[in-house]
Amino acid sequence: MAEKSEFRRYLVNMDSISTHQLFTDCLVIGAGIAGLHAAIEAAKHRNVIIICKDTLENSNTWKAQGGIASVLDKADTFESHIADTLNTGCGICDEGIVDSVVRQGPELIEQLLRWGAEFDLIDGHIATTLEGGHSHPRVAHAHGDETGRIIAEALIKEVKQNSNIKIFENFYTIDLLTNDDNECVGIIGHDIQNPRKADQIIWAANTILATGGAGRLYRETTNPEVATGDGIAMAYRAGAVLQDLEFVQFHPTTLYVAGATRALITETLRGEGAVLLDNKGQRFMTDYHEAAELAPRDIVSRAILTQMRKTESTHVYLDVRHFDKAHFAKRFPFISELCESFDIDVSRDLIPVRPSAHYMIGGLKTDSSAKTSIENLYACGEIASTGLHGANRLGSNSLLEGLVFGKIAGQFVSQHEKTAVSLLKHPLIKYQIPHSDRTRLDTADVRNSLRALMWRNVGITRRAQPLTETQEIIRFWQRYVMDKIFDSPQSWECQNMLTVCLLMAQSAQMRQESRGVHFRSDFPDTDDENFKKHIEITR
Repeated sequence: MAEKSEFRRYLVNMDSISTHQLFTDCLVIGAGIAGLHAAIEAAKHRNVIIICKDTLENSNTWKAQGGIASVLDKADTFESHIADTLNTGCGICDEGIVDSVVRQGPELIEQLLRWGAEFDLIDGHIATTLEGGHSHPRVAHAHGDETGRIIAEALIKEVKQNSNIKIFENFYTIDLLTNDDNECVGIIGHDIQNPRKADQIIWAANTILATGGAGRLYRETTNPEVATGDGIAMAYRAGAVLQDLEFVQFHPTTLYVAGATRALITETLRGEGAVLLDNKGQRFMTDYHEAAELAPRDIVSRAILTQMRKTESTHVYLDVRHFDKAHFAKRFPFISELCESFDIDVSRDLIPVRPSAHYMIGGLKTDSSAKTSIENLYACGEIASTGLHGANRLGSNSLLEGLVFGKIAGQFVSQHEKTAVSLLKHPLIKYQIPHSDRTRLDTADVRNSLRALMWRNVGITRRAQPLTETQEIIRFWQRYVMDKIFDSPQSWECQNMLTVCLLMAQSAQMRQESRGVHFRSDFPDTDDENFKKHIEITR
């Protein structure tokens, strides 16, 4: 029966005749950098609806600290940024995509400046700093360590000023709707704040998925509560091709205070001179990589994990005591305030840190036009697998990718001949889920147990037996969760999380090598002969 649950097409019963309905030329699901930019572009010639399951401000973009990578200095070159991206991606980046994204960066950052994004300046030019894996300081930042918020605010302002764009906050997308020709025709969703019209169908000539990441699949994460992988799950049910789900990037440094949620401590600190110490006060990164603290994130994360085991500690430390305290507070205002809230005086105290799940490299397979394998369905941002990152994302390339592919998706929709008029005679959809008498599990308990399981078995290091056991345990939970009909976002999220976690464990088991962020202790070497490729999954 667990296998049968995977073949359920929709999570809820549906009768399109009796459900409240809306129509639009373009539907954007998600309100991070990619979704907002896509909406702005699409609205040049089409009417657009943006929906997000919380507020516009609750996204991974908003929480991004370090910055956005781009060639902004005369001493830097596109070729250097391209080479750094390819080196970090460990052999499976799409070189054409890398070239295209890198070259569009400066122009799009100039556009953000025109829209009011207040990047930090030095002598009238955008200030840049260094991060791990970069051979040149090219990470532009805003308000010190609040780059994501500043960019999001500029995009939100543009969106709200556009009469062609409507915004629905607190609207949970349950499923993508498809017709018999494998075309996406919209979504069924749930208006959290409107119980009279709770379930709604939005028919859309074109749909852009920009639902972001899936860090909440793990017990320890930098991501907000909304990042539960919903977009990947609904696309899988619709039949889209997914790729690279085994590649999850863990950020090496998140604040570790027992009982508190994990908070990101930006890599830029290490770029500007912070060093990592173990619980004995010894610097250790020089033992693991020639670039020490500025090695790629996967190497730093594994090194920290290894050092924690060696020293039997729950964390390591970030040392910024040599920074000028006043400069630190001005350059990193968010982190300074965060440390103060936990009585950490950065001028004399070490900052306790450990790795946490941070960024989903895999997702919906897209081409250079942001198109997925389903007609009229586009994907951009963290949910998309464009080929830019390969097996490991270069720091601060994520905001760049979201900006570029948001623009590309929006432009294609804006020029697409299909509009909402074509859906006025929409397909009738009737779907009925059979009743189940099986025991009902508490979905909150399942979620907590699932996140702990993923952290243990599909985390920074992996091996065959735990990956097999993970799939067995998830299939057991699916037997009692996927057969039910729920009516709340929290329960739908649980069903989506079970779906995506199973696919991630399957992908991790299939890739019998170590490459980038995917490290198999039972296959510690990179195997170019068999695995210099992407792993795809589809229904």
